Amino acid sequence: MQRPHPLVLAALILTACEGQGSSAEAAGAPAGAASPAATATASAGDGSAEATATADTDGARDVDVENDLYLFEYSWPGAAGRIPGLRDELDKRMSDARTELAARAEEERKYAAENDFPYRKHSSGTAWQVVTDMPGWLSLSAEGYTFSGGAHGMTFFDTLLWDKEANRLREPVSLFSSPVDLRETIRPAFCDLLDKERAKRRGGVVDRGSGTFNECIDPVDSTVILGSSNGRTFDRIGVLVGPYAAGPYAEGTYEITLPVTRDIIDAVKPAYRDSFSIRR
Repeated sequence: MQRPHPLVLAALILTACEGQGSSAEAAGAPAGAASPAATATASAGDGSAEATATADTDGARDVDVENDLYLFEYSWPGAAGRIPGLRDELDKRMSDARTELAARAEEERKYAAENDFPYRKHSSGTAWQVVTDMPGWLSLSAEGYTFSGGAHGMTFFDTLLWDKEANRLREPVSLFSSPVDLRETIRPAFCDLLDKERAKRRGGVVDRGSGTFNECIDPVDSTVILGSSNGRTFDRIGVLVGPYAAGPYAEGTYEITLPVTRDIIDAVKPAYRDSFSIRR
């Protein structure tokens, strides 16, 4: 389902306020102080209106773009934006996501015109948030959505793990001996918790042998995130399961959290074991 969006109204208000000075200036804030910035523009290429709002505050960024073709939203927190290498990666991902959305939407609009049916505006949104910010690591997760003109949109998940000491990205699963070792270690507990959540939503016990959407799925095929309850070490693992992976679309998504155990630490590569602890 395409979400309503107040961006055009906000853009008109912002435009009307031009020339009156920013709130920071009115309050006598020093030059260069971090403050949100927003713009509204009109595309001269094809005459269609485009509203763009961008807020940048202390590393955080929130971008909204809406035109006749698509709605695009992308954001990340200050903790990520204050790390230059990670900010560059997020900038690239944002640019790639918008380019892909625009190309896909233009192709669909052309196809709709050629086949005489109405074009439904496409949309894409990604919101990054901090899972945990530890002395050696910054763990992020993202929940996003896409709408491509069909019956409904689709939710998706993503993750980024920044190694502060090495100043580089790492895949969460790469901290373990192998994806197979991680899967075999967490799968029993993961599937038990998943079945409990399925049973709550379905109102009955799940029989894993009864067919599609009842089987025990591979947790490593979903989005694996690393979290911390103590702010010093990873002591929990999250598995973010998208639509259709563990149940029908109507059931939505699943978020399963597992405590780190001795068996899990044994599956971690020796170089990273000091970054993990058993959840007490």
